[in-house]
Amino acid sequence: MRALDAILAVVWAPRCAACDDPLDAPTRGAVCGACWHRLPAIAAPVCDRCGVAVAAGDTRADSRCTNCRRTGGPPTARRAAGVHAGTLRAIVHAFKYDGRRSLARPLAQRMQDAGGDWLHDADVAVPVPLHAYRRWRRGFNQAADLAAHLGVPVVHALRRTRHTGRQVELSRAARLEALGGAFALARRSGRRPAGAAVRGRSVLLVDDVITTGATVEACAAVLRSAGARQVRALSAALAVAAQSQPPSPRQRRPAPVRRRCAPSPARRPDGGSSPEPA
Repeated sequence: MRALDAILAVVWAPRCAACDDPLDAPTRGAVCGACWHRLPAIAAPVCDRCGVAVAAGDTRADSRCTNCRRTGGPPTARRAAGVHAGTLRAIVHAFKYDGRRSLARPLAQRMQDAGGDWLHDADVAVPVPLHAYRRWRRGFNQAADLAAHLGVPVVHALRRTRHTGRQVELSRAARLEALGGAFALARRSGRRPAGAAVRGRSVLLVDDVITTGATVEACAAVLRSAGARQVRALSAALAVAAQSQPPSPRQRRPAPVRRRCAPSPARRPDGGSSPEPA
């Protein structure tokens, strides 16, 4: 294997999907070992509702952060392997948009660590679905790939009823409006109705990134309406807007030097411009 790695490193010269440095061991995956070691889990204690790290001394017996104690927190409890920033953001981007599907397994392993007791309590894992058009364009559903490696039976109980476009730039309110009615119970999951697969069961809703939580709540509402006993959300990454994060390795590279624009032609008193020299 070392000989093969050496040959691939010289002939193919693959680069890490996160930091873009040459891979010393291409056969071990698309991300270098240094980048995987650069991915700390969300530090405990973690809020039982929103999944963010709680400041020391900020928890009570209910294990909720100050904000969730004040607001009640999101209706659906959530956890994630890490914060959607820096190296983790680069890895998720490579997995989702560059088609590096081999990253699903190592990401799911970190989700297992974050999920802990949730994985033991879950009866089924339900991936957040993609619209058929986006599924066709991307070639796979990243949430389904992650769910397949969590060790929980996967049930494709949801379907996306309409294409909503990219939600990345939208606020939570705008996302909630755009996602209204965008999800529904699938007609069947395998050989039986999807409703029967989730009714009375503890469901682990799986996605790659939880940003505002609008998608999670839209999907969870459908699952609860179908009779799910409990719905919790687990993702590879969680967006935490209030927490300052270091830039990814790619972002640390020096910005390219911009060329200075050529000066505008001199203006004549009459408002015209002087002719350019021949």
